[in-house]
Amino acid sequence: MEFFNVFKEIGIAGFIDILFMSLILYSVLIWFKKTKAAFVLTGIIIMAGVYLFARQFDLLLMASVLQGFFAVILIVVVVIFQEELRHFFEKIAVWSLNRKSQKPMQLSRPEVETLVRTLNDFAHDKIGALIVVQGKDLVMRHLDGGVELHGKLSEALLKSIFDPHSSGHDGAVVIERDQVSRFSSHLPLSKDFKTLGQTGTRHAAALGLSELTDALCLVVSEERGTIVIARNGALQIVNDNETLSKIIKNFYQEISPPPVNKLWQEFFKKNSREKIIALVMTSALWFVLVYGSKLVYKTYTVPIEYSALPSGLIVEDIAPQEIEVSFSGPRRAFYFFSTKEVKVFLKLWNAKKGRRRIKISKSDLSFPQGIVLENLEPSMVRVNIADLTSTEKKAPSP
Repeated sequence: MEFFNVFKEIGIAGFIDILFMSLILYSVLIWFKKTKAAFVLTGIIIMAGVYLFARQFDLLLMASVLQGFFAVILIVVVVIFQEELRHFFEKIAVWSLNRKSQKPMQLSRPEVETLVRTLNDFAHDKIGALIVVQGKDLVMRHLDGGVELHGKLSEALLKSIFDPHSSGHDGAVVIERDQVSRFSSHLPLSKDFKTLGQTGTRHAAALGLSELTDALCLVVSEERGTIVIARNGALQIVNDNETLSKIIKNFYQEISPPPVNKLWQEFFKKNSREKIIALVMTSALWFVLVYGSKLVYKTYTVPIEYSALPSGLIVEDIAPQEIEVSFSGPRRAFYFFSTKEVKVFLKLWNAKKGRRRIKISKSDLSFPQGIVLENLEPSMVRVNIADLTSTEKKAPSP
């Protein structure tokens, strides 16, 4: 019943809130994955978990230190990943433009063979070349210079452009669908020197564009006579025509997949782990920050304890022996709450013999921080204090 009450309290607005936040968190997870910064995100999540643990169990020193850490973590992330963040927000800004401007992109078999054959000829003759096959992301905004062409893709056209005696051979050719849209363009250079190794400027340009977009960049080295593929921030050497043809075909199938009947099945298959992590993390955050912040009232039955009495006195009776204590506070304050943390402690070290009524005040209670005492019922108790000697005389002999 409690489970259904939680779902009822979330409501439609809560589910929409969780859904949209999950999508945002999913995008961040994919971004971290693509920028090879997953370990950074993992470290932040672990630190957040330790901070919540410290807050919950009153580890004050650890909570204070971690709270200061999270106060500057946003600035640290911005400084470390300023370039990646800029590219992330740029992708969001042009997302709708991409969807409106892009049409289904497919190359026929002869066009794929044209690319494969031309690249192999370049590799055999050790003619440097850089060809960019545009994906779903716009690449024009990352290009510098170049000449518009919009010519039909052909072996003769590519060879004339990359002829060493041609004035435009030193830049990149951009292919959109089945057309050469631009040539002699300059691409942003990658700073991933570990991946680049001893490669040249063409490889740095191809890798740089592949880090910013989903384009397929094809590079021919004029020194080694090798064909290299740059995609998603990685370089791959291709040694045979069959592999090269398969890579190009798979690229077009990926960026413009054929319609599938089981759309939802395909949706859950792709990056399913990241989707589950985003949903679980968002749900946990919602329960802590939203559901857990709502004000609730709780009442507990607590036994009455008392301090040691002066020498020779004893408590014969306390009525009642238990009282009801009511508290208010955010729901999350009661997640790990235990009645053992609430104590009612009467201070009787200055008590005298006789019957008396004692008023219980807030100072007689001990309870966790983060909650507020609302009511005591009853607030007065009757205490009967007697001499220890007289009590012993009243006790029946064995």
